[in-house]
Amino acid sequence: MKRFIDDWPKEQEKAYDFIPEEGKNFFTYPIIQRPKGKREFDVVIIGGGPNGLAAGCYLARAGLKVVITDRRNELGGGLATEELRQSGFKLNTHAIYMPMVDYAPIYNDLELEEHQLKHIYPDVQFAMTFEDHSSLCIYKDLDRTCKAIEQYSKKDADAYREFYTWSKVVMDDFIAPSTYVQPMPALDQLMKLNNAPWHERMDGYTGVAPKEFVDDLFENEKVKSLILYGLCMWGLDPIQGGVGYLIPLYFNRMSHYRMVEHGSHVFAASLLRDFIRNGGKIFSPYGIEKIDVQDGEAKGVQLSGGPYLEAKMGVISTIDPQQTFLNLVGREHLDNDFAEATEGWIWEHWALFGVHLCLLEAPQFKSAEANPDVAEAFIHVLGYETADDFVRHQEEISNGVFDENAGFNCCFPTIHDPSQAPKGKHTGIISCMAPFDLNEGIENWMRYKFKEEKAWMLINKLAKYAPNITEATVRDYYASSPKDVSNKFLDMVKGSFKQGQYHPLQMGYLRPNEYCSTHRSPIKNLFMGGACTFPGGTVILGSGYLAADAVATDCGVEKWWPEPELVTKAKEKGYLE
Repeated sequence: MKRFIDDWPKEQEKAYDFIPEEGKNFFTYPIIQRPKGKREFDVVIIGGGPNGLAAGCYLARAGLKVVITDRRNELGGGLATEELRQSGFKLNTHAIYMPMVDYAPIYNDLELEEHQLKHIYPDVQFAMTFEDHSSLCIYKDLDRTCKAIEQYSKKDADAYREFYTWSKVVMDDFIAPSTYVQPMPALDQLMKLNNAPWHERMDGYTGVAPKEFVDDLFENEKVKSLILYGLCMWGLDPIQGGVGYLIPLYFNRMSHYRMVEHGSHVFAASLLRDFIRNGGKIFSPYGIEKIDVQDGEAKGVQLSGGPYLEAKMGVISTIDPQQTFLNLVGREHLDNDFAEATEGWIWEHWALFGVHLCLLEAPQFKSAEANPDVAEAFIHVLGYETADDFVRHQEEISNGVFDENAGFNCCFPTIHDPSQAPKGKHTGIISCMAPFDLNEGIENWMRYKFKEEKAWMLINKLAKYAPNITEATVRDYYASSPKDVSNKFLDMVKGSFKQGQYHPLQMGYLRPNEYCSTHRSPIKNLFMGGACTFPGGTVILGSGYLAADAVATDCGVEKWWPEPELVTKAKEKGYLE
């Protein structure tokens, strides 16, 4: 395919190649000089992403004087919908797949539908297309999914049904409710689950790697390929054990993804409306100079080029632990064990290379000729013939390789929500796992021509499955590299979208570590509420919800919000305390 820009001006290419120093504390950079002074609040929240907004909404509704500060003009973090270069084409440049809409208490507690938030739940959740133009779909309806799998293997269809049914019970009984309560140490939690009818089987998966699970349960390679991708698309290592208890969660979620009508940022806007309606204040765009700590207690936040924000009850940080403690608090306020634990934080070994498409027509997958449901799929997975292909992709990422062997998932939101493009036009998203540490050099991630080549590498691969995706139908595109992501969202270090790897030593009660596991920290009145904390990232909204819970509990604030019904039921069964 011919490239759109063959004569990119050298001076622009040079300017675009600028790469900020990796690891620099960008939060200390002044954004704009304004009159300094002092502002008094009950709670100061660092970061206006979904978790910061969620915590702010709960505490503002509790009658507290709350302020959110963010270095960006637009709050919402990864809940971004942007018209980047073509009017009317709304591109969801980060988060689009909403995985916990049916469980997260925030939707009902904050009555977000009153703030124009609506979700779309496509009937066809996943479609994997293969080189021979056969396909396999996962539906929100269990029977339809099993019928689709049965065309490849009756045994696999029966295995899928049995495990789905079992995982649904575990999800309702424990996994979902435990997502919205403070975590317990692993041994204490295991004691609570001893009498659960599913406990022994659940415990047996703890040390099982996703690839091992897939190989044991299924026999057909195409079935294995799709299931493995669905289990690992949010960061599970396919060959690493130790987090196998997440397998039932991700297996269950493969048929429960939603998208936000009119674009993901509508979600952020809904939260923001609720926050402001209840008296919340915003300071943006401001960088942060420091978290003020006196006698081991967080007293407030000094903005770069702006006022000092006094926090009478506490500070909530929704950014990563290294920037929070090593940069903004400072080692002089930390003991050595905690500082070393923070320095040892492990970032993801891969990030996402995204290609955001403005299309003159919807993709026409050849596999849809035999299976029309493919055309209606929410998430398409392409480029993997077997589960081993996905494992090899992960190995290449570990070696810094990003080439034509990479598979990916893609989505065309306008198939389900035409409002996100001009009439008759469409948008698309290609999300490809890629290494941050390229063996060709990290600096290439900031070079337009390099990104253009990689973008067309993926577009051309899409065209093998949907031949109408050509230069004539791609009106425009925007390529976003892992380095672009880390420059845009400064707590997404190395392009991380979960603020840290889903590693056995960084999950559950250990996320981010045993010192901050219940959204408190060794610094009195400094709370943690980002994706680096339990339960993790991907807009499941547990971290912000639980940070608000920690503040209210420690500061004697009456909680206006009810305990979620699913949590109450889990406590009645003895699974939670």
